[in-house]
Amino acid sequence: MRLVTFYDHRGDLRTGAIAGGRVIDLTQAILDLAPAAPSAERGLAVPPGGMLRLLYSGPDGLAVIRRLVEDAIAAGAPDRHPLLRDARLAAPVPRPGKIVAIGRNYADHAMETGVQPFERPRIIAKLPSSVVGPDAIVRRPDGVTKLDLEAELAVVIGQFASHVAPGQGLKVVAGYTILNDVSAREFQFDVSPAQTTFAKSMDGFCPMGPWLVTADEIADPQGLEIRSFLNGNPMQHGNTRDMLFPVDRIIEYVSQYMTLEPGDVIATGTPAGSGAFRDPPVWLKPGDRVRIDISHIGSLEHGIG
Repeated sequence: MRLVTFYDHRGDLRTGAIAGGRVIDLTQAILDLAPAAPSAERGLAVPPGGMLRLLYSGPDGLAVIRRLVEDAIAAGAPDRHPLLRDARLAAPVPRPGKIVAIGRNYADHAMETGVQPFERPRIIAKLPSSVVGPDAIVRRPDGVTKLDLEAELAVVIGQFASHVAPGQGLKVVAGYTILNDVSAREFQFDVSPAQTTFAKSMDGFCPMGPWLVTADEIADPQGLEIRSFLNGNPMQHGNTRDMLFPVDRIIEYVSQYMTLEPGDVIATGTPAGSGAFRDPPVWLKPGDRVRIDISHIGSLEHGIG
């Protein structure tokens, strides 16, 4: 399935699935789902609705929604739902609990930054308030001149996960989407100490979308082509098979130290070619358009203001 968060005509957020070029509204059906038991055991408040509630319902909730979509398709119901091209999409998970980013997870990117590949994943945080959806305009903050892009595969967690065993990481994945790890490089590279989380967490610095592709459609996330474009010109080209730490290993490692929760997002790193490491550097400026393509997922586009 391709799951979306979208705005209705009143500007309220709704949750749906794409079928036949249309968006099937599943908002009410999701409200009827029972949350997964671990949320109560951990004393966590269950999200009232939306994508987070769906993810909190676990694999059983996703199975219910999948059957509803299949029934709607069989009944010809998609014709009664709005066209995808007319829908205004938000980020599929508009406010994740946390965003765990993996630094320099591609050997070619590590080399262009002048460091040797790490022995363990390098963990960075992006704050959830930085998330925006497809076609957003990411405002360049006053005083920031070294604004850069990083095309990344984003992993959305679908179950509570702590101390995940080796080789079991993919079992807790709900699905995948596209993320641009926008960065203000002067706060990352030009100050001491480096302020990497701050550099990557300013308002709008996490465009994400356009939808969440459920894990059953991508059996192996380590074979996806990633490309980024700036104003139509190619910037990055890589493949997730070149990750130093694959998705299952990242989940295994992170979950030894922090519990991953439904709706959490892991940004898995970027291949070589972002603007900071070009000669001369290429910085994002107002009026620019960014597009990121990942095979089997689609395209994420947004502007710079």
